[in-house]
Amino acid sequence: MYAHEWMQGTKVDLPVGKVVCIGRNYVDHAKELGNPVPDEPVLFLKPQTALVGTSGDLVLSDRLAPIHYEAELSILIGAGLSHATEANARQAIAGIGVALDLTRRETQSALKQKGLPWELAKAFDGSCVQSPFIPFAHELKSIRYGLDVNGEARQRGDTHLMITPVVELLCHLTKYFTLLPGDIVLTGTPKGVGQLHDGDTLALTLEDETLAHFSCVSAP
Repeated sequence: MYAHEWMQGTKVDLPVGKVVCIGRNYVDHAKELGNPVPDEPVLFLKPQTALVGTSGDLVLSDRLAPIHYEAELSILIGAGLSHATEANARQAIAGIGVALDLTRRETQSALKQKGLPWELAKAFDGSCVQSPFIPFAHELKSIRYGLDVNGEARQRGDTHLMITPVVELLCHLTKYFTLLPGDIVLTGTPKGVGQLHDGDTLALTLEDETLAHFSCVSAP
């Protein structure tokens, strides 16, 4: 059962809530998938049941394969937000981490072509892999994070390259979704997304610190 954790291994005293995700928040990522750069943030949700931690192996269901990774800076919300101001949004950030927005890319493409919602591609059980969090005490203008696969750098993100910056994102999405303590916001993925395979070893990094290291295993 997933629970929020701090990097030092202690539990975060917050409930597990929903995950609000931002699509296409990096120009290069939109281009690599052949998507237009949006005029405003693309929003979608993952339920509590999508969340898994990084203390054990990442199980890839053969039934849902192929599954692709998208590394994202994640924001842990510590106070309720609705129609937030920038000051409110900053004060509500309890911690930051790195997450994987797991995606059934072929399914997503088929759903998009039919004009259908993305839940089957984005919101399945285990589709949000969340690292431990670091208490928030950062300058949000330039936070670097990344994903290594089998010792090779695959994705490198930096908040200064985001189309919509973190605090502005929080203000925008709280016009539509109330954020509650324990909710998580994924802020968009940089270029370099790709498919996961059985036996892959993954490392999630934040400001050159490794937050999580784990392996992929396939299951029926």
